[in-house]
Amino acid sequence: MPTVTTPDGVEIFYKDWGSGQPIMFHHGWPLSSDDWDAQLQFFLQHGYRVIAHDRRGHGRSTQTSEGHDMDHYAADAAAVVQHLDLHDVIHVGHSTGGGEVARYIARHGGDRVAKAVLISAVTPLMVKTDANPGGTPIEVFDGFREGVAKNRSQFFLDVASGPFYNYNRDGVEPSQGVIWNWWRQGMMGGAKAHYDGIKAFSETDLTEDVKAITVPTLVMHGDDDQVVPIADAAEITITLLQNGKLKVYPGFPHGMATTHADVINADLLAFIRDEL
Repeated sequence: MPTVTTPDGVEIFYKDWGSGQPIMFHHGWPLSSDDWDAQLQFFLQHGYRVIAHDRRGHGRSTQTSEGHDMDHYAADAAAVVQHLDLHDVIHVGHSTGGGEVARYIARHGGDRVAKAVLISAVTPLMVKTDANPGGTPIEVFDGFREGVAKNRSQFFLDVASGPFYNYNRDGVEPSQGVIWNWWRQGMMGGAKAHYDGIKAFSETDLTEDVKAITVPTLVMHGDDDQVVPIADAAEITITLLQNGKLKVYPGFPHGMATTHADVINADLLAFIRDEL
């Protein structure tokens, strides 16, 4: 399997397919690069080089004990970019991956980045604090930690069967294949990485990282996102960006890149081509 070894000895698995301008995809918690299947195939067919990696502790990357925080996530992404000598890259991040993109660009991107896309991203800060009164209460994330610690398998099934794809909404028909694929990806990773990652995605303040992004950035968010509510995420993120555009999708869920791949892919392509 293709991997790059980080300075602290972690092997990061990556996919690198096709040729043309590179698009690098950053997945959400607790998934893997496989969550981008629909996007990887689509952009391959449109003449792009596609790269996606498994975050440390996730998928096929090393189940290391340490480093499950945004600083290491961003540094690991930088290791992949440097290993493949990528330039003029479009970075696309979903959920936790959106936070990873923001920190990567702010701290490592330099002149290698062409554009960025934040899909259902956790930016700028998820948890409720005095400075972020509209955030999600810490008790919600404590519930995530409890679920991972006590019965990760059942918890992952519950998340995928319910709020992640809005399968708990009236009139939404669940896909068992989508549910089981989410569960499969989650169970490939390490429990400690998933447990520690909850703090990383919920309590990391990415405000200054978002402000530091100067490249054209598309913010995509469903207005019925039950995991990362739009009001405390995309609607704030767009006010912090120097060169941002917000696209809101009525009724779309957190995992909209899977459930509505045709819509999301078309808009991504239009943005990349400067047609959106």
